[in-house]
Amino acid sequence: MNAMPLFKKTRYSTVRTAPKKDIPAGLWLKCKGCEGTLYQSSLAENGQVCPKCDFHYPLTAAERIALLTDAGSFQEIDPGLRSVDALQFAGGTVYGGKLQEARAKTGLNDAVVCGTATLEGRRLGLGVMDFRFMGASMGSVVGEKVTRLAELSTREGLPLVIATASGGARMQEGMLSLMQMAKTSAALARHAEAGLPYVVIMTHPTTAGVTASFASLGDVILAEPRALVGFAGPRVIKQTTQSELPPGFQSAEFLQRHGFIDRVVHRSKLRRELALLLEYFSGSGRCQAEAGAV
Repeated sequence: MNAMPLFKKTRYSTVRTAPKKDIPAGLWLKCKGCEGTLYQSSLAENGQVCPKCDFHYPLTAAERIALLTDAGSFQEIDPGLRSVDALQFAGGTVYGGKLQEARAKTGLNDAVVCGTATLEGRRLGLGVMDFRFMGASMGSVVGEKVTRLAELSTREGLPLVIATASGGARMQEGMLSLMQMAKTSAALARHAEAGLPYVVIMTHPTTAGVTASFASLGDVILAEPRALVGFAGPRVIKQTTQSELPPGFQSAEFLQRHGFIDRVVHRSKLRRELALLLEYFSGSGRCQAEAGAV
């Protein structure tokens, strides 16, 4: 008996599969806080805050300005200031290339946007740092723009608000970068001598030279939840102090418990919190009555 027909396939079936659908890139992402799946659209609708775990994603300068000001009220000052490679860092090619890349990526000329605006009808000076531009490092232009903003606010009798986010000094500018710590602090001292309020909003991350200068000089210092705030990195501090560091010692919540930060404010409440502060500093009776009721 021939057994071959038993193993020979004489009929073939066709398996039909559904056509593969193309999924648009960037439709969702994995949350850095809870590792859940997030739709980009829902994240944007929630102010770049995860609706599941409240992880605060960074905002661009334009998004931050929209959050903290009345629509259409922001008027930028000194938009054309640009950093130059005064020290010819690494032969004059590396730094210039990085600046060009940062400008193309962000549409900004440098890491801070400054101007005047209104918040619930009250005029203020506003500076917003954008971490996308070379880690919002503080070079000569950042220091100059913050200084000019402080001086303008002093001349016009305006309260001043700066939202910080920075990796520190811009090493490509060497000593010129470190000089900005003193320059910005001096301008803010004159603003304080004029009896005008200064509010800082620390966002993730605010570190190094920015923390050691204008970010720490506010009459009121606010911070977003879980923002990293510090001067040097944990390893450097541990080696310098020769001691164990407490858990979360550079978080906004830890620094609030130890008196460095006044309030940690959720982004959804930040606009109202800032408006109340400015109203309180203006001496408004309505604001004081509302604060008393709370």
